[in-house]
Amino acid sequence: MRLAAPRTTDAGLEMLFQTLGLKAHRDHYPGELSLGLARRVALARAFAVEPDLLLLDEPFVSLDDALAARLREELAELVNRRPVTTLLVTHNLEEAIGLADRLLLLSVSPARILAEVPVARPREAHTAAELATLRDEIQRRLNQPFF
Repeated sequence: MRLAAPRTTDAGLEMLFQTLGLKAHRDHYPGELSLGLARRVALARAFAVEPDLLLLDEPFVSLDDALAARLREELAELVNRRPVTTLLVTHNLEEAIGLADRLLLLSVSPARILAEVPVARPREAHTAAELATLRDEIQRRLNQPFF
């Protein structure tokens, strides 16, 4: 017996379309979407089933910096509206600091946890200097020998 995935209400779908800027693209086929719109649709599909766990593997890679920054803000807004445990894999340190509550720094193959770094919220309460210090500390840890 298969259990049906929970369905988002029409109002919930409208909120997703609004938050992700997809209202004007509801009737487009996948091949008609730009890479950025396709990423937005993927996020909308993931949130539409109201998951308990969201796994994101480099979701903003190959997007220009401005678009990636907007999508990160939209993802943060969606998670704030409906909290969901999210595991985000990224090589982008700014992205990790901007979205995470906790960072796990991994070694190269075979992957081992090198360090766990808590990231305090809300980010807006931190000065640019404090965030730069955190970024520098993480970079220092990443540059340590893995032995």
